[in-house]
Amino acid sequence: MFRTFLSLRYLRARKTNWIGMAGILVAVGALVLILSIMAGFLEESRRTLRGNLADLVIQPSFQSSVLQENGDWIPMQTDVERMLEIIREDPGVAAATPQLQWYGIFAPDGGETALEKPMQDAIQLIELVGIDVEGEGEATDFRESLETEYGKKPGLGKFCNVGRPASVEDPFRNLTERRDVVRSRTRPKVPILVGEQLAYLWGLRRGQEVSLVTATYDEGSSQLNETAANARFQVVGSFRSKDNETDSRRIYIDRRALADFLQRDRLWSAVLVKLNDYKRDKDAVRARLWSKLHAEGFLSAPGIRTNEFRTWEDFRAMLLAAIQNEKALMGIMLSLVLVVAGFTVFALLSMMVTEKRRDIGILCALGATPRGVLALFLMIGLWEAVIGSAFGALVGVLGAYNIDAIERKLSSTFGFQIFNRDIYLFDYIPAEVSFSGVAWIVSGAVFSTLLFAAIPAWRASRLDPVEALRHE
Repeated sequence: MFRTFLSLRYLRARKTNWIGMAGILVAVGALVLILSIMAGFLEESRRTLRGNLADLVIQPSFQSSVLQENGDWIPMQTDVERMLEIIREDPGVAAATPQLQWYGIFAPDGGETALEKPMQDAIQLIELVGIDVEGEGEATDFRESLETEYGKKPGLGKFCNVGRPASVEDPFRNLTERRDVVRSRTRPKVPILVGEQLAYLWGLRRGQEVSLVTATYDEGSSQLNETAANARFQVVGSFRSKDNETDSRRIYIDRRALADFLQRDRLWSAVLVKLNDYKRDKDAVRARLWSKLHAEGFLSAPGIRTNEFRTWEDFRAMLLAAIQNEKALMGIMLSLVLVVAGFTVFALLSMMVTEKRRDIGILCALGATPRGVLALFLMIGLWEAVIGSAFGALVGVLGAYNIDAIERKLSSTFGFQIFNRDIYLFDYIPAEVSFSGVAWIVSGAVFSTLLFAAIPAWRASRLDPVEALRHE
């Protein structure tokens, strides 16, 4: 009982002990706040980096034959309908759709003289993606990208006059009226959807005709054709996938129209798969589908072409790993603040032991045991750790939930932008509080404080009562 009473009395009477408590508060609050912001950045970046990628992306190598496990070679299959049938039979699959992917050159001012001009002035390398609208909407976030409002980039609404397509259900609907086609006796241009950033960078407008140029090859000989494919297309709308890189270089087109443009017989190059529960089933479904597709000759043997079957995280592995490592390094660096707070508690308790030597002697004379003296000073450190950690966790959690409003207020007060929203696609500071993480931080703060408090507490318990009573 005397330990609790004296520890609280020493804590209240000696104001310098509050310094250690404040240090723990700052350390715990900073750890909770910064790690919550980093967790928010990681999760928001995952959503942003994913863009319109499907859960699983299957890209066969289209070799002439496939090696089986028994050593036999079988012809590689290219029947996409049979492949989709196998995929959709899996209980973990929600949807699957074929896609045709190619690369080309985008020339908004016309393709005839584009190759004679500097690249930055006339042309841009782009990614051509042929899709089936209904299947793409089921397997990816394509439908959402057509409905998302414009980004916060200054001037985007003013200079980007493309707008979203007139119909989400039929985004490739040509803008040319039927009577205009009959009157002009010209074939309407194939409609395309351009990324929001691409439309902004080139100042495109709805209904504008642009040129697409690309190299084609003969599927029989796998040799490039001598003449490039060059055609005019009509911009009928834009999309926003939340990935700036994708939005600045991707163009969607009807899959069969793209195959006609490329003069190809095979109408697909990849299959996109959406799972019922990605986090739970991704590894199991991937293994099952690989086994079935390989057995029927759609995929190469495992280990030969590992990029034939990837998750969306495999496409963004480097960036996601970099953000995760940054979060871990930030946590390690901020943990040093706890060490500094622990040293502060160590110094303050060491001074207290020196100042209270006579009190320690009196306690021992009254019957206090060395273990009781040890527990007394450990309890002082415990009070500092518990109170400081509790208030620090509260400050950190409240700060994480209100960090965006706090940043805006500080930026307005000091007259400069602390968080530059033009750098990131999201226009707010994300934060995700993990209460299990907060519990670990508080536990670590209490443990480290008690560890530093144990040294002066042990010294106090080892004092000779007679020598302590002589201390003036």
